[in-house]
Amino acid sequence: MTARASAIKYAIRDLVVLAKEEERKGKKILYLNIGDPIKWDFVPPKSIQEGLKKYAQSGEYADSQGVLELREEVAKWETEKKSPTTPDNIIIGNGVSEGISFLFGGLINEGDEVLLPNPSYPPYIAYSNFHGAKPVLFQCEEENDWQPDIEDLKEKISPKTNLLVLINPNNPTGAVYEKGTLKAIRDLAYDHKLLVLSDETYDKIVFDRSMTAFAEVAEVMPFISMNSFSKVFLVPGYRIGYTCFHHEGELDDIKEAMLKQARIRLCSNTPAQKACAYALTQSKDFIKDTISRLRERRDFCYKRLNSIEGISVRKPEGAFYMFPKIENKDDKEWVVNLLRRKGVLVVYGSGFGTPEHFRIVFLPSIGILEEALDKIEEYMIEK
Repeated sequence: MTARASAIKYAIRDLVVLAKEEERKGKKILYLNIGDPIKWDFVPPKSIQEGLKKYAQSGEYADSQGVLELREEVAKWETEKKSPTTPDNIIIGNGVSEGISFLFGGLINEGDEVLLPNPSYPPYIAYSNFHGAKPVLFQCEEENDWQPDIEDLKEKISPKTNLLVLINPNNPTGAVYEKGTLKAIRDLAYDHKLLVLSDETYDKIVFDRSMTAFAEVAEVMPFISMNSFSKVFLVPGYRIGYTCFHHEGELDDIKEAMLKQARIRLCSNTPAQKACAYALTQSKDFIKDTISRLRERRDFCYKRLNSIEGISVRKPEGAFYMFPKIENKDDKEWVVNLLRRKGVLVVYGSGFGTPEHFRIVFLPSIGILEEALDKIEEYMIEK
């Protein structure tokens, strides 16, 4: 195994190995570690199911950039969300994860620095390390509902900085960045000639406020955004995501670098791409139901977690994660012992760059969440 491969860590899934060991011993495990709605009581919308049936026989290779009808519909969808783009400036990938891999492979050189929010989605840290770059984490303020600390971000910029990543709404905190915060980040990026990647995977899963796309504040500054069908359209297993280039030709070299990598992997799943294109032409009303159900579960978890002595959490405004604080604890040891003693699997905060925290998903029904949180409270009392 190469050194770069052996160094890969992915906290969200690495712990599943331990969970499976516990299951083999006969223990029931409540998996609250992975953001997969289909594991619980959510189902893909009828439109995307109909689309897959309609195009089930489309087994041919697709264009490496993505089937044209999907890129056309994505361009319309993004433009409706105030993120105008064109089909030519969209690359369809196997989820956002592949988009991140392609971007880092085409942009990041050994010795570069990548600015990431702290806490951060683990693949950004992993891909930085994999390409010999240094992930530099700028602080997000827990007491300010996990908004980015602009002064800390400014101090972390260096001549080696090659990319600034935003995750909005944020995974793992559920924070939705304020418009003023995004404008301040835009100004810093513009002044320092930094490329911005705005990961907006959860942009339609917001609860108490509207979500500002980076395109709404970017003005003339070129940037890249990424999004996915996995979460909003409830099809994580389809593995369809996309990269959008917002520019007037300034990012052509980076786009071509990503397309070169897309060509050597041939293409994304053709029937799934066409099913997603079809779904974009149909009603999106199912999103309202998703949000309504998630809001109830979020509110339950928020109240219940804050009632447990030794745990505190900020209310997330988007996505379907919470990032509670457990003071003066080795978070990885805490999570492993919770799994072994109570059969509840969450993710340790240091895997996202922030110790003394853990991430929990609030996708399950209230009954399952109540069972899991009762076990967490028992664990805290026993500790």
